Amino acid sequence: MALRNDVTKSSEMLWLDVLDSEEKGDREDALSKAYSVVDLEDSHSDAWMAIARLNLPPTTRGKPMLPDLKQCSKAMSAIRKVVLHDPSNNLGWELGGALLVDHLGMLEHALNWWEDCRRHDPYAVTPLVEQIGILVRLGYYEDCVEKLEELFSQDMDAPANKQLLRMHSVKDMVEKAAKMETSDVFKPNNPKNPRWEIIRRLKNRKPITQNLFLLTFTAPIVFIIGTFAMSAFGSSAIGTVSVFLLILFLFALISRLTMGLLNSLNRHALDLDRAIDFESTTGKVCIPDDIRKSKLYLSMIKNRMPCLNERLDIIVTSNEKMSKNWSINIP
Repeated sequence: MALRNDVTKSSEMLWLDVLDSEEKGDREDALSKAYSVVDLEDSHSDAWMAIARLNLPPTTRGKPMLPDLKQCSKAMSAIRKVVLHDPSNNLGWELGGALLVDHLGMLEHALNWWEDCRRHDPYAVTPLVEQIGILVRLGYYEDCVEKLEELFSQDMDAPANKQLLRMHSVKDMVEKAAKMETSDVFKPNNPKNPRWEIIRRLKNRKPITQNLFLLTFTAPIVFIIGTFAMSAFGSSAIGTVSVFLLILFLFALISRLTMGLLNSLNRHALDLDRAIDFESTTGKVCIPDDIRKSKLYLSMIKNRMPCLNERLDIIVTSNEKMSKNWSINIP
C-alpha cells in the first residue's frame, strides 16, 4: 500500500487525527488516516481496529445497516492484524468471531480462530463457548460433550454472570439438539441420507415461528387453565393476584417445555439450515437443486446476513460438489 500524504507526521500524531476525524463523523477521512498510521507502523493495533470498524457500516438507530462481502473481508483482514499485534484484545477476537460465523459463514475457520485465542488465553471461557456453539450447529455432539466437560472444569477462569448464563445456555442447547437427533444425526454431505427425502417432502412448508407457536399452542393452554383457576380462586383480590402470577408462571413453564415440540415440527428446516452451514463452511454445494429453489430454502436464506448470501451465490455458481466423506477438522 502506497504511503499517503500524511507521511511527514508521526504515527501517533496521525492516530490523533484519526480520532479527531471519527469524532467529527468523517469516517472516510478517519479510515484514510488510519491506513496511513499502519503504513508507518504496522504493529499499531488500535489503528488496525479502527480500520476494521470503519470498513463496516456505522451503528445506527432503528434497523441496522448490515455489511456486504467486500466490507466483511476488509474488516476481517484488519482484525487479523489486531490480534496478531495485540493477542489480549478481547474485542478483536469477538468481532472476528462474529464476522466469521454470522456474516461469512466460515465455521471451520471460526473454530480455528477461537483455538488461536485459546493459545493466548487457555483458561478463558468465551472461546470454548463459541467453539461449542459452532460444533452443535454442525451436529458434532460428542465433541461438544468433551468441550463442555472442559468448560465446566475448575481449571477455567471464574466466569462473570453474563458468561455463566451463556455457559448454561450452550449446555442446554447441546442437550436439546442431541436429544432431537439421538439416532440419526443429519450429515448433509451424504446425498443418500434419509433426511433429504423428508426435507424434499416438506420443501414448500416454511418453519413455524416461535411467536406463532406460542400464540396458537401455548397461549390457548394457559388461557384454559387460567380460566378454571380464576373461577375457583379469583373471587378475592388476593385470589386474582395469585391467579395472575400462576398464569405468568404457567406461560413460562409451558413455553419452555414445548420448545422441544416446536423443534421437532421444524426439524426439516433445522436440517436444511445445517446444510447451508456445510456449504458456507466448505465452499462447496450439497443441497439438491429442487430443494434450493423451494419456498423452504428461500425462507431460510432470507434470515441470513447479506454477506453470507453473497458467498452462497458464489458457491452455488461454482457448483463444486462436496465430498460425502468431508468432515470438519476439530482443533
